[in-house]
Amino acid sequence: MNAVRMLAYVMILFALTGCGSSAGPFAGKTGEAGAALDVGLNPVLPAPQKSWLPIVDIAPAVGWPADKTPLAAPGLQVHAFASGLDHPRWLYVLPNGDVLVAESNAPAKPQGAQSLREWVAGMIMARAGAGVPSANRITLLRDTTGDGKADLQTVMLEGLNSPFGMVLVGDSLYVANTDAVLRFPYARGQTRITAPGIRVVELPAGPINHHWTKNLIASQDGRTLYVTVGSNSNAGERGMAVEAGRASIWAVDVRTGKHREMATGMRNPNGLTWEPHSGKLWTVVNERDELGNNLVPDYLTAVTDGAFYGWPWSWYGQHVDTRVIPPNPARVAQAVVPDYALGSHVAPLGLAAVQNQALLPSLAQGMFVGEHGSWNRKPPSGYAVVFVTFAAGQPTGAPPLSVLSGFLAANGDAYGRPVGVALEANGALLVADDVGNTVWRVSAAR
Repeated sequence: MNAVRMLAYVMILFALTGCGSSAGPFAGKTGEAGAALDVGLNPVLPAPQKSWLPIVDIAPAVGWPADKTPLAAPGLQVHAFASGLDHPRWLYVLPNGDVLVAESNAPAKPQGAQSLREWVAGMIMARAGAGVPSANRITLLRDTTGDGKADLQTVMLEGLNSPFGMVLVGDSLYVANTDAVLRFPYARGQTRITAPGIRVVELPAGPINHHWTKNLIASQDGRTLYVTVGSNSNAGERGMAVEAGRASIWAVDVRTGKHREMATGMRNPNGLTWEPHSGKLWTVVNERDELGNNLVPDYLTAVTDGAFYGWPWSWYGQHVDTRVIPPNPARVAQAVVPDYALGSHVAPLGLAAVQNQALLPSLAQGMFVGEHGSWNRKPPSGYAVVFVTFAAGQPTGAPPLSVLSGFLAANGDAYGRPVGVALEANGALLVADDVGNTVWRVSAAR
């Protein structure tokens, strides 16, 4: 790291508050009907803004006051499905209606493994609510009375290693730890698993493990697991040797553990879902930082087998990132454009496609996205659950619809931050809130 950049991070360490350049003349510009320019099928992409002091605007995590909840869109209502959790990150609904929640956070760094940049980043994340130790468990939530609130809460699995994604295939529950996919036996209605997990495949981890979350989904026939593996850096600044197997979605044979990289060049893919009309796999991706408030849009896209999405050499198709040395024009020429821009720095994590039951007619076809929210944009972006409208298996191009908001206080504090989203069989939406330590339930208003 050069001396100027090191000084910038030292200054951020002492400030740990909004600093750097503001949004600039592009920020706040909107198209028709007030739609932001950096969302949709054809986002407007400004020139990169490079500054010696990175933009940092942290929403300090304070949790929810007793008299407040998130704000549901008109026609919807929200209440706590379960509270008092420990940094709930990801959700999975079992066939019998039980809800699994991964209470998890980043694994502890080995002593001496952090650079100054990483240490400062850790301080920033702690202020944003991500500094708590990982509970390393999966909790089962059950609503036995049908009132939309979990009255049974029990530890399903414990002693895990920063768990995230979960999926049931037959009588096997697969869990994506930060360093491996494990398989556990499961019986319908079971509330605790004590059997040891069987390792299906190792995943890239190690002392850096910059993007630690690993998500997974099963193919329709249950023979293949698709696993997300984020990059080990922002834009390849650590060299490509530490990126082996990263910034990609793996296809893993559940029987043998053999794997291949199905799609590559995705800086940090997270949510995975099957689009019900086309049968295609879709994901949301967190793009790179430090190119300005309005670059680069995070995105929602279908996952094409064999496709390359640009990282680290280019962004949003073939826009070259000149910070990456050496350049790779041949690879850039292969980069495909994502399907739908969600906006810059919104940090999309959760993803769920509407399968059959709709909350509202306007939410009948499309996907819910949990946007964890920015820490490096002024003004902030994300901090909401939105809905991207689809028709015939593709986004229509309409701006995202706000479904759940109010996570930011007027003074800039964060009451909560949405992460994973999941749908109950009746169409109700569950939202994991890792700052509010709550799972929220959104349903049609009565």
